[in-house]
Amino acid sequence: MSTFPSRRRVLTAGAGAALGVGALGASAVPASASPTASRSSAGSEETRSLDELYRAALAEGGKLVVYAGGDTPTQQDGTKAGFKARFPDIDLTLIVDYSKYHDVRVDNQFATDTLVPDVVQLQTLQDFVRWNQQGRLLHYKPAGFSHVYDAFKDPRGAWVATGAIAFSFLYGTAAVGSDAPHDPRDLVDPKWKGRIASSYPHDDDAVLYLYTLYARKYGWEWVARLAAQDVRFARGSNSPGDAVFAGQKAIGIGTAGSAIPSSSSPAKFVIADGHPFMGWGQRTAILKQARNSTAAKLFLNWQLSTERQKNSFNGWSVRTDVTPPAGLKQLWEYPDAHVDGFPRFMADRAEVERWKQTFALYFGEVKGDPTPGWPGLHPGA
Repeated sequence: MSTFPSRRRVLTAGAGAALGVGALGASAVPASASPTASRSSAGSEETRSLDELYRAALAEGGKLVVYAGGDTPTQQDGTKAGFKARFPDIDLTLIVDYSKYHDVRVDNQFATDTLVPDVVQLQTLQDFVRWNQQGRLLHYKPAGFSHVYDAFKDPRGAWVATGAIAFSFLYGTAAVGSDAPHDPRDLVDPKWKGRIASSYPHDDDAVLYLYTLYARKYGWEWVARLAAQDVRFARGSNSPGDAVFAGQKAIGIGTAGSAIPSSSSPAKFVIADGHPFMGWGQRTAILKQARNSTAAKLFLNWQLSTERQKNSFNGWSVRTDVTPPAGLKQLWEYPDAHVDGFPRFMADRAEVERWKQTFALYFGEVKGDPTPGWPGLHPGA
C-alpha cells in the first residue's frame, strides 16, 4: 500500500497483471488530545460537491501537502497529474517515501511541533489506530464513505482506505513460454534458479506478510529451497515487476498487480485458487493539526469518487458499489487474499520483527539505498 503509476504499468501492459513507532512522537500528545476525544462521532457524510469543496479550499489558501507511501519519487505522478487536471489552482505537494519512514517522520514532526503534511496515505495500518487513539486524526466522512467496504474504514471516520492493493508474484509470458509457474510451490523448481527477482520481505511489511503466508502454507523447507534459487533481492516493491518487464528476470515476487485476464499481456500476475496472496486497503487520513483541512477533504472526496475508483490501476476498488472488470471479484471476496489478516499482522510489531529477522537469516540482510531517495525530516515544508 489507484495512484501508483509504476505499478499501473502492470495493468496497462495487461499483466493479467512502505516500521516503527517514534518514541518521541508517540509520547508527545497535546493536552487537548485524548482517546476519549478521538472517539467522538464525525457525523454524516460530506454533502458538498467537489466543485464546492474546490472553491472552499481556494478560499482557505489553495495549498495541500500529502505524504504517501510508495517506492519511487515519481510513483504518485499520476495522482498529482489527475488532481491538478481537475483542480488546477490547488498547489499540491505530494511526497513519496516508504511508509515506515513517513510514519516516524510524522511522529518526529509531532514531537517537535513542525508538522508538514495535511494528509497521510500509508501502508503502515497500525499507525492509523495509534494516531486515532492519540487524538491526532480528524474524524471526517467523505462522500461515498457508506459505500466503502467496512473493513476498509474506521466507523467514525478517523481514516478510510482509498486504494485496494494486492501483492503476489508475476512472470513474463515470453520468458517462461509454455512452462509457466501456476502457484508459489512452482517457484522453488530448480529450473527457475537465477531467474527470479523479489523485493526484500524484511524491508516492506506487505511483502513480509506475503512471505509469511507462503511460509505458513508451504513450510520452512519451501523457504530454504527458495533461498537456494539465487533470487535477486532488491528494495522497493516495484523492483520485481521492473525486472520482469525489462526482460532481466522471468519471475518477480512481492509486487503489485492485477489479475484481469489478458491474452496480449507480456506478463501475468498470478492468483491461484487455494494458494495465498495478500490484499489490503491503503489507509488515508487527515491530520487534526492540518493547516489545509479543506483541501485535505477535497483530496479524500476526489480519491473516493466513483470516477477515480473505477479507474484504479489494478481494477479493484475500495467501494462496494463499484463493480470490478470482467474476470475480477472484489478484493475482499478472495479468501486467499487474507484482507482481514494483514491489519492484525501489522498490529503485532513484536511478531513482525521476529518474521523480519527470520527471513534475514534465510535471505541475508537488506542492502541498497531506499528507492524513493532521502526526503529528509520535513519534505514539503
